[in-house]
Amino acid sequence: MTDEVHIHTHGGAGHLSLNRPKALHALTLDMCHAMSAALTRWSNDDAVKAIILDHAEGRGFCAGGDINLLRHSALNDGGESGRKFFHDEYQLNHQMFEYEKPIVAFMDGITMGGGVGIALPCTYRIATENTRFAMPETGIGLFPDVGGGWHLSRLGGRLGQFLALTGARLDGAECHFAGIATHYLPTEKLAEAKARIADHPDRVAGILSELSVTPPSARIEDNCERINKHFASDRYEDILTSLEADDSEWADKELATLRTKSPQTCKVALRQLAESEQLDSFAENMRMEYRIASRVLTRPDFSEGVRAVIVDKTNDPKWDPATPEGVSEDLLDSIFAPLPADEEWKPL
Repeated sequence: MTDEVHIHTHGGAGHLSLNRPKALHALTLDMCHAMSAALTRWSNDDAVKAIILDHAEGRGFCAGGDINLLRHSALNDGGESGRKFFHDEYQLNHQMFEYEKPIVAFMDGITMGGGVGIALPCTYRIATENTRFAMPETGIGLFPDVGGGWHLSRLGGRLGQFLALTGARLDGAECHFAGIATHYLPTEKLAEAKARIADHPDRVAGILSELSVTPPSARIEDNCERINKHFASDRYEDILTSLEADDSEWADKELATLRTKSPQTCKVALRQLAESEQLDSFAENMRMEYRIASRVLTRPDFSEGVRAVIVDKTNDPKWDPATPEGVSEDLLDSIFAPLPADEEWKPL
């Protein structure tokens, strides 16, 4: 086990508390393994009736996955250790999605990337005034994985496509409006919620309803009509053309944002969401996303995006291909193609 996740029980609740405060609780492979083992153990323990998922000290619920490990893998071992990380992280995501006991995720703070992957499969997802939700992968040449294809494609209208392409951040009220969060609680109510769930794990829904408050108005609601209009197409070029034809300040801002993103990732994300929407099971989605991850990890944009945004902080990535037109259907087909049978992703 690892001290990067605190694992214990209180009353009738299992408790997973992420504990990497200096990294905003970003997930490591050891953390994924520890959480998965605890969930397996608790699934067979009749005394544990619900699971609480939160973070220990410090800011952020979970800022993502271990990006430095992934970049090191892409540059030094041909992606082998990176693929292992994705494979096992996706097993945890799927285990949580299929879990028979209710899991309550407290998204109190930054919830991005890998943090989204462990929050959205949960039965109950609590947003607060501190929640900052995003899938920012297009900015580093990755893609909205960890089940992002499944979750984002099932939001209302074209909100999922907008979030996947732009990496826009939502606050807690916006998460509740979008259905990303099931409840909105003020931070000062969280300790009471966890204590009451531990005492009465058979009353999770009632406890959360009693402690919930009406969130502030959601800013994103005012933009839904624009989002549905301009992000209507699954062709990235169509979205750019639509925004270019709109001289509003909002369209200019979103267009400028998209110009900074990896064209490859944006096209991958649109196809990912379109295909995921047609899938019948979360496992099928994770199999597709693992295929994408296995290819995207070692393509030029990922290591270059991490260099520009995270390592050097120059924010000047040189994308390859450099334009949307340069990202061919053949390239996309190769990224989405099945892996050899013995390399395909499998659930736990």
